[in-house]
Amino acid sequence: MSEKGKDHVASAAPGSEGVPEGFEPHTRRSGLTDPWQPIYARRSSRGVSLGIRADAAHANSRGWVHGGLITALADNAMGLSCGEQVRNADGLVTVSLSVDFVGAAKVGQWVEIRPEVIRIGSSLCFASALVLANDRVCARASGVFKVVSV
Repeated sequence: MSEKGKDHVASAAPGSEGVPEGFEPHTRRSGLTDPWQPIYARRSSRGVSLGIRADAAHANSRGWVHGGLITALADNAMGLSCGEQVRNADGLVTVSLSVDFVGAAKVGQWVEIRPEVIRIGSSLCFASALVLANDRVCARASGVFKVVSV
């Protein structure tokens, strides 16, 4: 990989050691994600990437990042990415979500969800995401989101 494509660790603010350059604390919180904090976000033309430094709160009894957490963060990243491109909507709800686990993420690794919006329609949005652990793919996800207008 070229130097340009690598994630470089920025000089970290307290509590953010080992967070790749461009990631900042994710400001959108919920009761579901609060126990997983800190979660970090980085915006790009492709979408809103989310990342965590995996620790015990993210892991199962074997020290691997729990698939449910990976699934929830992928759903979140893809939905946020679609939401940034939808006009005149109050929000999005997940219609369909699929995750294929092709590897494992372990405690201590940087786990990042890199989404991409595939298509924005008038009522549905489609997205995909790669989930990486220390830059190695450990899962891939796809989702369909319903545009909600109240």
